[in-house]
Amino acid sequence: MSLLVLGLLGLVALIHATWNVILKTSGDPLRTSGRAMVAGVLASLPFALVAWLLAGAPPVPPEALVLAVASGLLETVYFVFLSAAYRRGDLSVVYPIARGTAPLFAVAAGVLVLGEHLGLVGGLGVAGLAAGMLLVQQPWRAIGRLRSGAGNGGRAAGGRGGVPGVGRAIDRATLFALATGLTIAAYSAVDSVGAKLVAPWLFGALLFPVTAVSLVFWIRFVDRAPVGAGADWPRASFAGVIALGGYLLVLVAYTLAPLTVVAPLRESAVVLVSGWGSFRLGEARDARDAARRLIGALLIVAGALALTLDR
Repeated sequence: MSLLVLGLLGLVALIHATWNVILKTSGDPLRTSGRAMVAGVLASLPFALVAWLLAGAPPVPPEALVLAVASGLLETVYFVFLSAAYRRGDLSVVYPIARGTAPLFAVAAGVLVLGEHLGLVGGLGVAGLAAGMLLVQQPWRAIGRLRSGAGNGGRAAGGRGGVPGVGRAIDRATLFALATGLTIAAYSAVDSVGAKLVAPWLFGALLFPVTAVSLVFWIRFVDRAPVGAGADWPRASFAGVIALGGYLLVLVAYTLAPLTVVAPLRESAVVLVSGWGSFRLGEARDARDAARRLIGALLIVAGALALTLDR
């Protein structure tokens, strides 16, 4: 693997970690997501239009347009679930679970629906992902508290983020994180088909306006959760621009290296986010708790790598 690919994927991981940190610390992740998507689309559409004209204004097949709309709507659901998880749980817990369950759901669909077979390496990957997510979430702590009658639905003391796996707030955060992972698997499957029908950058230019419009509609007319102000427009705009820029860098990486290299290295963001949440945001109670979260994140990355190599 060339240093160019390694550096590119390292930058992608850093970008993904950065805009997720912005969402979590914004006060209102959902409204920040809406502002970010609007700003990202407004910044990128002129470049996409120029690129389309320079390419000779190629026609867009109807099936590609349908898939772009479907993917755009799935991206909206992704932001809704991710924001709901961040409203209720720790960054260093939600992000690894959301990113780690996506390949698990993809493998489950392949085995149960498509009749694919999982090899030894893939089985080890599933075990690594499961172990990492259990280590991050610690569901046995919630069970222990419920048995002792201490589960009162609130978040336990200890660190600004609370104790992962304890109380209904964290449990609901985990459920939303799992739903986020399912949504990632769904839109990734749609994208993999749509990006083969037209140029990947053109497919992105079609789907992201759908996400921006539908997300603004959801925020304005559907969302009823107690909200904060969200990130200001400059900070949200920065998140949106780098998020779409990271998406384009991933597409470039796919032209320079195989999927077996790109996919697992993208998941290295899990370690970056877990470290930031544990130490910078004070979510870990102590050094031992921070080490547990980081080890769990590393197991998730290793599991993703093993699943990719098995295909």
